[in-house]
Amino acid sequence: MSDIRALQERLGHTFADPALLRQALTHRSFSTDHNERLEFLGDAVLDCVLSPLLMARLPEASEGDLHRARADLVCQASLHEQALALGMPPLLHLGTGLERAGGRDQASLLADAFEALIGAVHLDGGFNAAAGVIERLFATQLASPALGKQQKDAKTALQELLQRHRQPPPEYAVVSEAGTPQQPLFTVMCRVPAHELAGMGSGPSRRAAEQAAAGVAMVELREKTGWE
Repeated sequence: MSDIRALQERLGHTFADPALLRQALTHRSFSTDHNERLEFLGDAVLDCVLSPLLMARLPEASEGDLHRARADLVCQASLHEQALALGMPPLLHLGTGLERAGGRDQASLLADAFEALIGAVHLDGGFNAAAGVIERLFATQLASPALGKQQKDAKTALQELLQRHRQPPPEYAVVSEAGTPQQPLFTVMCRVPAHELAGMGSGPSRRAAEQAAAGVAMVELREKTGWE
């Protein structure tokens, strides 16, 4: 079975127009026919589908609580986890420079590609097809008892998890600084030395990038150890 077919089976949608799937997996460093417009669409579709699902799941929640619950579902770490579960990293089309820089491991890039994939499903099969995919992929998170409850920020949660298991704290390092003075983009690596794993995250400030990287490292640590 090809990786593309496996991706579509995990997604629960077979593309009538394979060109849309290819575009969703194409970064701007590889081609002018890239996925940024699909990413824009996918972001909107995710919000549109998840909002009524959250209202039904959390009937007593305030508007602010619903905003926070939705933000937890569509944050970079969550969408990165979805991309990993779908097996997207090896299927991405990246430019040579980005490939050499480890683009397939960048949480922000994978999260964006996942949004683009949702946008592609919407264009290929319509809103109902995209809604069905989103509801299936987020079913576990939507059913979680923790949904809508105030969560610790990723850095605090990761530090406390390591402390509970008597492990040394994570280490953070800025990998790159890009963008412009008006719109900077920091990329940070969060290392968990005791388990030889690391998470990459990007954001408009070093603090935001550290939070994103910690979220990715938390997902990988839990997958590796089974810790909760």
